[in-house]
Amino acid sequence: MTLTAPSLADFEAMAEEALTLIPDHLRRLAADVVIRIEDFPDAETEREMDLESPFDLLGLYRGIALTDKSVIDPGGMPDMVFLYRRPILDYWCETGEDLTHLIRHVLIHEIGHHFGFSDADMEYLEAQADSAGEG
Repeated sequence: MTLTAPSLADFEAMAEEALTLIPDHLRRLAADVVIRIEDFPDAETEREMDLESPFDLLGLYRGIALTDKSVIDPGGMPDMVFLYRRPILDYWCETGEDLTHLIRHVLIHEIGHHFGFSDADMEYLEAQADSAGEG
């Protein structure tokens, strides 16, 4: 039996499904956040984050949290969440954690940065999404 790793398109579909589990009022506020699936972080991100390996980063939020935005600041680059497929797959293989749950966890954590949430806020949001995903 041969197993094939989920493709970038498969990851995108799983991320879109995970988004549906985020409460509506938060999902609407994150509607303009671009979700990108990449195999690895780019070289610039590796340098900025001082990564020992490109496998060290599962996801990344790039943007300005809503708590820090100003109505007088000009719009710049769109807020983006990156999910890194190969590091997530590596983590998945090492831990045996459910891949859908893992993608949901990384996505919620990174979107949480968009809202300026604390780790406790993100854990609460993930618990809500887990409950919704099980129903």
